[in-house]
Amino acid sequence: MGLLTFTINVTLDGCVDHQQGIADDETHAFFTCLMDEVGAMLWGRVTYEMMEGYWPEVASGKEQAPPALREWAVKLEAKPKYVVSSTRRDFPWTNSHHLAGDLRMGVQKLKDATPTGVLLGSGKLATALDRLDLIDEYKFLVHPRIAGHGPTLYQSGLSSTRRLELVTAKPLRNGAVAMHYRRAR
Repeated sequence: MGLLTFTINVTLDGCVDHQQGIADDETHAFFTCLMDEVGAMLWGRVTYEMMEGYWPEVASGKEQAPPALREWAVKLEAKPKYVVSSTRRDFPWTNSHHLAGDLRMGVQKLKDATPTGVLLGSGKLATALDRLDLIDEYKFLVHPRIAGHGPTLYQSGLSSTRRLELVTAKPLRNGAVAMHYRRAR
């Protein structure tokens, strides 16, 4: 069985608005490396739609981008992408699949079928999956910024505190810190 790893950019005050982080070659290389380590991506509909609106154009070369972004886009294009949505059924982006039905069963089946692991990149979906005790690891890129607004990490709350064990903490040159935690069981 593969691990389900939740990864996201987050500011010091917990903001997960993708426009509040540092978007440079170093942060894109960090996320490219994470994606290289797993067999599939898992998103909610909102994240999928945000990603599908930009990255396929970068991968195809229709949208100009620096080399680090293009590398990410090309790899993302090839990676299996699973989307949880109750409102959308059509996912035309290359290698995209709808994960429908019972959330617990669907995600557990995906983990079981993906021994190299699944990378989860949606805040609201992470809350739902954490409530179902399905997230195994957390890899946050903590940015040296205070946004002063939301959306925030786990904004709708969890029923209990999650105890985590620090695996690694690696500072990047841009001041962000890559934090890797594992669930303490």
